[in-house]
Amino acid sequence: MATTTTSPLVSVSGLTKAFGSTRALHDVDLTVERGEVVVLLGLSGSGKSTLLRHLDGLELPTAGSVRVFDQDVAALGPQGLRALRGRVAMIFQQFELVPSLTVLENVLTGALGRLRGPRLGIWTYPRAARTEALGHLHRVGLLEKAYERADRLSGGQQQRVAIARALMQRPEILLADEPVASLDPESSEQVMRLIREIAADDGLTVVCSLHQVDLALGWGDRIVGLRHGEVVLDTPTRDLGKVEVMEIYGRVASTTASLAAIADELGDDAAAALAGSAAAARADGRP
Repeated sequence: MATTTTSPLVSVSGLTKAFGSTRALHDVDLTVERGEVVVLLGLSGSGKSTLLRHLDGLELPTAGSVRVFDQDVAALGPQGLRALRGRVAMIFQQFELVPSLTVLENVLTGALGRLRGPRLGIWTYPRAARTEALGHLHRVGLLEKAYERADRLSGGQQQRVAIARALMQRPEILLADEPVASLDPESSEQVMRLIREIAADDGLTVVCSLHQVDLALGWGDRIVGLRHGEVVLDTPTRDLGKVEVMEIYGRVASTTASLAAIADELGDDAAAALAGSAAAARADGRP
C-alpha cells in the first residue's frame, strides 16, 4: 500500500543572501513542519531577520531556494506574493502601527488583503470584519482600548495590537521578528505567553527570532542558532540547556570586548555563564 508524505510547511535549501559585498546568510537549510514553534536565536547581525523576511517574500535569495506551502517564493509574481502574505502574517519589533489611528482601525487593516476597495475609517469596513477585529482585541486583552489612539498605549499594549492585527489576516504561519526586544521583562513574558497560547489554540505555525536565551528555552519547540549568517545549531528545546545554547555565542566571544558586547545584548547573567563555559572548555583543552 502506498504511503503519502506531507511536505514541510517551510523548506529552505542552500539559502545565501548578499547585500553588495556583505553576506547576510550563507548556505542555510531549514524546514518547519505544520504546528511547530521555532525560535531563531542569535546576536544582532546573525541573519535572523533576513531569514524571516525571505519566508514571506520581503527578500529574495541570492542563491538557493525558499519554499512556503510548497511554492517557490522567488517564482511568485505580485498576485502570488499577495496570496502568500494572506497566509503568512508578520509581527515586527517596532510594532508598525499607524499612531494616529484608533486601536480598532489598526487591527482592521489586517483584513485589507482580502477586502475589495480602499477603506477610510472604521465604518467603511463590513460589520463582520468589525466584529472579528473586536474579538481579536478581546483575545489579547485590549477590548476596552478599541477606540483609543494607538500612540497612547504602552509598548506592550501596542505589540498586543500588532498581534491582533496579524490574526485579522487569518494566517497559517506567524512570523515574529524580535517581538519583545523593545519591551520590559514583564511585558516580554506576557507577549510571548500570548503568542504561544494563540498558536496552540489556532494551530498556527510560528517562526520567531529572539536574542534572549531564557525566553527561547522556555518558549519554543525547537531552537535554530545563527551565527554570522550560518546555522550552527538546530535542536529540540527539550534536549538543550543554557550551556549548550550559549555555544551559539561562545566561539565569537574570544575577547573581553566581545564578552562585553554579549552582556549588553543578552544580560550579565548570560555573559557570566558564557565566560564560565569558555573557561571550562579551555580547561578541557577544547577550542
